[in-house]
Amino acid sequence: MPTVTIPRIVIAAPSSGAGKTTITAGLIGALRRRGLRVQPFKCGPDFIDPSHLARAAGRPARNLDTWMCEPDTVQQLFAHACRDADIAIIEGVMGLFDGRSGEGEAGSTAQIAKLLGAPVVLVQDIAKVARSAAAVTLGFQQFDPDLHLAGVILNRSGSQRHCEIIAPEVTRVTGLPVLGAIPRSEAMQMPERHLGLVPDAEVSLSNQQLDIIVDLLEQNCDIDAILALAQTTGPLVVPEGGPFSSELAAKTVRIAVAQDAAFSFYYQDNLDLLEHCGAELVPFSPLTDPALPAGTQGLYLGGGFPEVYAGQLAANRALKRELIEIIDDGLPTLAECGGFIYLTESLTDLNGQSHSMCGILPGIVHMRNRPTLAYLTVKPFKDTLLLPKGETVRAHEFHYSVRATLIAFAAAAFAIKERPGEVEGHAERNLLASYLHIHFAARPDLAPRFVAACRDWVPA
Repeated sequence: MPTVTIPRIVIAAPSSGAGKTTITAGLIGALRRRGLRVQPFKCGPDFIDPSHLARAAGRPARNLDTWMCEPDTVQQLFAHACRDADIAIIEGVMGLFDGRSGEGEAGSTAQIAKLLGAPVVLVQDIAKVARSAAAVTLGFQQFDPDLHLAGVILNRSGSQRHCEIIAPEVTRVTGLPVLGAIPRSEAMQMPERHLGLVPDAEVSLSNQQLDIIVDLLEQNCDIDAILALAQTTGPLVVPEGGPFSSELAAKTVRIAVAQDAAFSFYYQDNLDLLEHCGAELVPFSPLTDPALPAGTQGLYLGGGFPEVYAGQLAANRALKRELIEIIDDGLPTLAECGGFIYLTESLTDLNGQSHSMCGILPGIVHMRNRPTLAYLTVKPFKDTLLLPKGETVRAHEFHYSVRATLIAFAAAAFAIKERPGEVEGHAERNLLASYLHIHFAARPDLAPRFVAACRDWVPA
C-alpha cells in the first residue's frame, strides 16, 4: 500500500465559535510566509470555512467527511490532495468530539485526526474564563486516550495578565504546551450571517486583513513549535485505489457550473472528479450572465445564498428563459439546495418579499429563522442523474428555507431512511434537484454517471 509522509496537524476546539477558522487561516498564511505549500482541509460538510482557508492557502481547500465517505476513501482523498504540498492543515468541525450523533465518533474531528495520524491543537476561547480553561483541556485530553492532543492555543484573551493566569495552569494540569495566546482583536472577526461566516465568494478575505491576521498569529503563537508538532507525524498507510486512481479521461463534455456570490457551495472533490471523468467545467453567473456558456451539455447549480441575491436573480429574465427551454429539452441538470431553490417558482425572503425564480419546479420557497440540519441516507424512487433506482447514498442538508408546496410523489426523487414516509427532491428525465448535498466520492459511480448523461444528451 502507498504511504503519505506529509507533515499534518488538526486545529480543533471544544465548540463552534472558538475562532478555529481565523486561527487556521492565520496559521496557513504564516506557513506560506515560510515558503511552504500548504494544503488546507475542513472536517465535515462545511462550504464557507473552506473558502477562507483556500484564500489563505492560495489553493482549494477540501472537505474530509467520515460519515458521507468511507474512512478508506477519506484517506485516499487526503493523499491525493497532498501530493504536491509540503504540509497539511486540517480545521475541525464543531467541537472536537462532535459527529453525526452523540452515540459515537462517526463524522467527528477526533475520528479524522486518528484516521490521519495527526496531532491536535485545541483552540480555547478564554474571553470569559480563567482557571476553568485548564479543566476543559484536561477533560478533552482524557476523554479519548487514542487521540493525540498535542497543545493548546488560547484565543480572545483580555490582557497579558489574563494569559499569565491561565497558561501555566493549563500546562501544570495537563502537561501540554500552550502554543499561543491571541488577544481580542477586531481584525480576527469575520462577518457572519445565519449559516455562519459569510463565504469568501461574497466578502473576500482581503490581502490586508489576511496579513493582519498572520501578523497577530506570528506575534502571539509559536509557529515553529506548531510546525515541529506537524513534523512528528509518521507515515500514513493509504489503501490502494480510490476515486482518482483511474486514468484521467480526455475532456469530451462541457458542464456549466454556477459560480458567483449567490452560488459558491461545491465540494472541491466533486468538481475535480467531474474533470477526472472527462468534463470541462465552465463557470458562469446566474446573477449577471444573460445565457449559458456556448456548447453547454450539462448544468451544475450548487448551493449558496440565493435569498441574499433574490432580486438580482429574479431580474435576470434572459437566463431564466433559456434555462426553462433547455432543461425542458432534457439538459442534464443537477441542482443542490440553493440551485434547487433557484429552479422553483418563487422565493419569499425574511421580510416577506416574494421574488420570481425560474419556475421550472412547482413550489414556493419561504425563508425562516430556524435551520434544517442533518446527515441523511437516501434512496431514489427511479433512475436519476446520479443514482439508479433503489441504490443508496449518504447526503447532507443545511438550509434556512422550506418548500411550501408538497412534492408530488410521482416527481419525488428520494425516500429518506431516517424519516420514514417523507420524500425529498424532484427527479424528472435528466433533472435532479433537491436540498441535499452529495459528495461524489461517496460512491464510485456518481461522477461518471453525471458525465455520461451529459455526453449522451442530444439537444432537440
